[in-house]
Amino acid sequence: MADKLLELLQQIINGLSQGSIYALIALGYTMVFGVLRFINFAHGDVYMLGAFVGFYLGPKALKMFSDGPSYPGAAAVLLLAMVLCAIIGIIIELLCYRPLRERPKLTVLITAIGVSLFLENGGQFVFGADPKSFPDVITDRALEIPESWGKISGLTITVSQVLAFGVTLVLMFALSHIVRKTKLGMAMRALSFNPVAAQLMGINIDVVISFTFGLGSALAGAAGILTSIQQPSIDPLMGVNAGLKAFVAAVLGGIGNLQGAVLGGILIGLVEALVVGYVNPTYRDPIVFGVLILILLFKPTGLLGASEREKV
Repeated sequence: MADKLLELLQQIINGLSQGSIYALIALGYTMVFGVLRFINFAHGDVYMLGAFVGFYLGPKALKMFSDGPSYPGAAAVLLLAMVLCAIIGIIIELLCYRPLRERPKLTVLITAIGVSLFLENGGQFVFGADPKSFPDVITDRALEIPESWGKISGLTITVSQVLAFGVTLVLMFALSHIVRKTKLGMAMRALSFNPVAAQLMGINIDVVISFTFGLGSALAGAAGILTSIQQPSIDPLMGVNAGLKAFVAAVLGGIGNLQGAVLGGILIGLVEALVVGYVNPTYRDPIVFGVLILILLFKPTGLLGASEREKV
């Protein structure tokens, strides 16, 4: 019985670590949907670009602090990826989505899919299609749990897992502060509630939308670095599966709801870990996407989403 409980705790730890990554990516989906009411399917590929920013610029950033892996160097790599991904997100919005803002949503959706394919194939052309080994920005190891803690000492918790969960918590609290306590955050909420009224009140919607894309893309870039630290093999198509699962997480929690995106990401991570641990790793993806079908059938607004009345 104790061994089974220990195994369950291990799977929960694994699920929380992976779920925090999905939560970061899902926040980008849900913010853009909340402001513009469309799904930016290129968001998962920005996550991929964040990983490659760390791959190419990580070793140079590390040399500024030490000759090897270090936490200050890892922090520099993380911030660098977030900044560059934010700029990429703003450029994508400016060039691809802003000219189509008054067009039908289907046009924008097809454009988003086109941008995603462009980034994936462009990534294979620029970076090469072969997987690459992410540089060691920290020394990943299993934490030593005191034997005095009893059976819990048998758990395996790595530095990268703690780092992923901790950084995700910090970024989510920072995002919550920005959205709730700053003028730009207030403008985002106003634009989400009523775009016409927000514009009439003097809010520059172009600035707010660009800021939203930049903020969501920065979180995706951070997720790319945190994932690459745990699973140091990256490739230009790594954003496809992760992006789709983060989208499932956003829908599960309630697309457009920040707390829902976090809850959905954690739940999807836990579902994956439990399926891998108790069922079969082969069924991980089908079950996750089966969750999307079930939530769309029985609760389309998601767990924390609110239904909206639409005038006809």
